[in-house]
Amino acid sequence: MNQYNPPRKPASLLERAGEIYDYIPVVRTVESDGSTAKQMPNEPPSRQVTPVTQRPMTVHDGARVMVDREKLREAGFIVPDGPVTGISEEFRIIKRQLLLAAKGSQKRNPLPRGERILICSAHPDEGKTFCALNLALSIAAEKDNEVLLVDADFAKPSILSSLGLEGSKGLMDALADPQLPVENCIIHTDIAGLAILPAGDQTNADTEYLASSRTEQVLNRLTQNNPHRIVIFDSPPALSASPASVLATHVGQVVMVVKANETTESALRDALSLMGGCEHIQLLLNGTKFSPTGRRFGSYYGYGE
Repeated sequence: MNQYNPPRKPASLLERAGEIYDYIPVVRTVESDGSTAKQMPNEPPSRQVTPVTQRPMTVHDGARVMVDREKLREAGFIVPDGPVTGISEEFRIIKRQLLLAAKGSQKRNPLPRGERILICSAHPDEGKTFCALNLALSIAAEKDNEVLLVDADFAKPSILSSLGLEGSKGLMDALADPQLPVENCIIHTDIAGLAILPAGDQTNADTEYLASSRTEQVLNRLTQNNPHRIVIFDSPPALSASPASVLATHVGQVVMVVKANETTESALRDALSLMGGCEHIQLLLNGTKFSPTGRRFGSYYGYGE
């Protein structure tokens, strides 16, 4: 089968944004159907990761809820212990850059609060929850890290429903009630290395709670007894809800999801300006099949041929 080689295109929206804002470039593009993605310009050369010890899993004697694997498969998410696919390979590459920034290496110090990663987008329906959940599932497969996925989209939470889980107390409850330990709100799943912190009860004062001094105390409790834990926040869209900009002040990394052919340059500029509370922002292009090299991850394993 002859492969179509598209003509050389001008600099993409993300490439222009990277030049304008001088950001550390996006790790890779990714799309929901597992099709190919491309490396953004000026990506730093790969570095040797400092070896770490085998992760001690968090001690938890309570019941672990069952994640609906079939629901994940039908929605196009990575399926734990499933076959290697194009989408799982893409997120392996994405997570590696984020983990390197969080943990550091022989040539690079870890970012302050780099273990906290905020996944955001300018508008709804641009793929932020899809990317946040897939990233969490991919990191859960790591041998030296575990992941806590926080549903921080307080107005329209969707993490629990995506996993086929029931609702419960969550982050907003822990922020509103000083007597409620945030650890008591964490849902431990049957997927090794994956835990969920729900959004909690809705409130009209979510931004004010996030801006309070208690928020940093609560977030510190999520990792203070587990240095191997990565915390991923599924944020509200930056241009649709104010909590996103406040959450950015509490994390060390922001991943801005941009949907190909839909997110406008002006929307991207506005969204990035609201994320100024975090100094380390990366861009992730979602929903594109363009690859200048013609590569397709997963074909090595018999997928996507």
